Amino acid sequence: MNTRAAKTILVREVRVHLRDRASVISSVARSILWLVVFGGGFGAARFSGLQVNYQEFLFPGVIAMSLLFTSIRSGTSVIWDREFGFMKEILVSPASRFSIMAGKVAGGAAIAVMEGTIILFIGPIFGAKLTLFKVAASIALMFFISISLVSIGLIVATVMKTFEGFQTIMTFLIMPMFFMSGALFPINTLPQWMTPIVAVNPLTYGVDALRIVLLGIGQHSIITDLAVLAAAAVATVALGSQAFRNRE
Repeated sequence: MNTRAAKTILVREVRVHLRDRASVISSVARSILWLVVFGGGFGAARFSGLQVNYQEFLFPGVIAMSLLFTSIRSGTSVIWDREFGFMKEILVSPASRFSIMAGKVAGGAAIAVMEGTIILFIGPIFGAKLTLFKVAASIALMFFISISLVSIGLIVATVMKTFEGFQTIMTFLIMPMFFMSGALFPINTLPQWMTPIVAVNPLTYGVDALRIVLLGIGQHSIITDLAVLAAAAVATVALGSQAFRNRE
């Protein structure tokens, strides 16, 4: 892998995103709105097996939501680069397709983690109890979770020709992934027919891992969560590299 090429792409992705301050502000505002409105609205609800108040339970799920939306949205960079000819320049360069994919994934994940970290530090306002270990572990987990999510966005973007088509497909993917991840409700309260979908959703294990770190509760062991996230990251990055390799 050409690490110099991957680093260059990573830095470019982050710089381009930081110029779009409205996008960062809207992403953070959306997450706060979910915590205030949805968390407050369901604050009196009682779910089977819930060991903390609902707003605390929701907090890791909202962080995961921020990661999901920002990571998937990073796929638009591929379409922008294609529109302005930058993608063609990258593809004809000596850099391998894996280096291109690695740079795009690392850049997208870094952006998602930056926004997720902002939400993390807002957490104490809503009752989250943070420690140095929890913050460090959560940030590492956020990057790990974002790898496969960014890769999914990039894979779809490589085969889509327009922003409209990309947005349509992404909406179709994002909402089921979010609602069937256990981010909003305990997994054991979901209908039985959702169980297989929840089980194959990588975000399910990301949400669960964040809850274990931040709240000390989870549906699986942290080892299971990390193993599934690692498998999802390897599979999606490999598919993404192949998608770039197949581009003309």
